[in-house]
Amino acid sequence: MISRIILIFFLLTTSKLTIAQDNVMTTEQPDSIVNDSNNYKLGYRKLILPVSLISAGAISFAIPPMKELDLSAKIEVAHDRPGKTTLDNYTQYFPAVMVYGLNLAGIKGKHGFKDRTIIYATSQLISAAIVTPAKNLIAEERPDGSNRKSFPSGHAATAFSTAHFMYREYRDNNLLLSLSGYPFAAFTGVYRVLNNKHWMTDVVAGAGVGILSTELAYWLYPKMNTLISGKKKNNKSVVVPYYQSKGLGMSYLLVF
Repeated sequence: MISRIILIFFLLTTSKLTIAQDNVMTTEQPDSIVNDSNNYKLGYRKLILPVSLISAGAISFAIPPMKELDLSAKIEVAHDRPGKTTLDNYTQYFPAVMVYGLNLAGIKGKHGFKDRTIIYATSQLISAAIVTPAKNLIAEERPDGSNRKSFPSGHAATAFSTAHFMYREYRDNNLLLSLSGYPFAAFTGVYRVLNNKHWMTDVVAGAGVGILSTELAYWLYPKMNTLISGKKKNNKSVVVPYYQSKGLGMSYLLVF
């Protein structure tokens, strides 16, 4: 069916673009030291993938055939009537949970607890700062007509930001492990369409926002670390912002 072909193509394209990004990035040594500036540079190559995805999603407002593709996918989903699931509400967070779980199991990533939490929190704050105003300003109606906050997909943004977070933490130590978060992100994006909550272009743009948010978080990390930690190098507390479909929230983490 057309919808299945579209969704499979999206999943494969996402995987290929991610692998292609691996090939153009320079190899970095695993090092959690802040003054290793190579870990936190924001070169144009790192922006190619997220900007392309955001542009592909946004261009649907200017090119009618792209919007027709969205409508075609909706019709096919309605025709096939696949079973709905709420798993996409949880799989968006799986890669981040995996990062913390792997570290607890002794499989270390690039950063320690405090440093990685600052990066993760920053990525979620940036994502929310992009997604929430965009939803309100663009006011695109959801496929199910429930509200006018469809573009871009917040679930996809969260899912791909956490998947890219896992990739950045483990790519130097274990490339296959670093990529293991992307299937969960793809699942989340696909089921936002199958659950009739988002247009396909919403998900594509959301994926771009998520990846961009994580890249920006790594770029900002040295300054954020200084801002949050100050002179107290052993400080293990951090405020973590998070985004859900109904709004923003804050969590406070403390290691003792």
